[in-house]
Amino acid sequence: MLNDRLAGHIALITGGGGEIGTAIALRYASEGASIAVADLEPSKAEETVRKVVEAGGKAVGLGVDVSDPESCAAAVAGAMEAFGKITTLVNVAATVTPDGTVETLSLEQWNKAIGVNLTGAFLMCKYAVPHMRAAGGGSIVNIASQLGHLGVQNRSPYCTTKAALIFFTRILAMDHAADNIRANSISPGFILTERSSKRVGGKDKARVINGPRHLLNRPGEPEEIAAGAAYLASSDASFVTGTDLLIDGGYVTFKGRVQPDGKTTML
Repeated sequence: MLNDRLAGHIALITGGGGEIGTAIALRYASEGASIAVADLEPSKAEETVRKVVEAGGKAVGLGVDVSDPESCAAAVAGAMEAFGKITTLVNVAATVTPDGTVETLSLEQWNKAIGVNLTGAFLMCKYAVPHMRAAGGGSIVNIASQLGHLGVQNRSPYCTTKAALIFFTRILAMDHAADNIRANSISPGFILTERSSKRVGGKDKARVINGPRHLLNRPGEPEEIAAGAAYLASSDASFVTGTDLLIDGGYVTFKGRVQPDGKTTML
């Protein structure tokens, strides 16, 4: 165990079968939390559970479609059945959104992005908050994006939903401060995962293409997002709510490109 900073915490993580969700689950477990891993693909959730248990942690796997109210309610009920309370909710689940403009994107594509990336967080909070209040409070961490701060061409569904998620988190913090529930978001930069790298043909190409777009001249790693999520869930962040934590390697500050000689140019 890394430390016992999250001892006694019960964390429900959506998108827990992905690389970022898995990294968060492993980090939380290493700090003493018990984990309910929820994913659209139950087999992926179970794989994360296996990794947590092999590392000495406690975890259960759950299936969830965050765009479906009944599925969200069932996932929360499953976490409660397994552990008896929920103190921490982490909304990682997001859908892959297509490139296009308002002329080429279908309404179905637009609505799917909203349903998963934004409404999914709303629904999970809706069903988890009463249990968090009953537990005496806790922490909600919503995974947004640097692209919720700076838009890019042809990515309106993704950029719009992530920007809205940041603002939703602020209002969530206002609405539930009296319940001792803190709500914060994390805006990662480009994080090197299999899913994020598919757009450019794999991780090796992603390092070359996306790395120089960050002031630190590299993509981020899932474990770096997990470190921020662990901080926000812990008592170290007891005076932090309603904020967005940029873990983006300087992407938003910089918005340029690092050249091979180390010099920077603005885009």
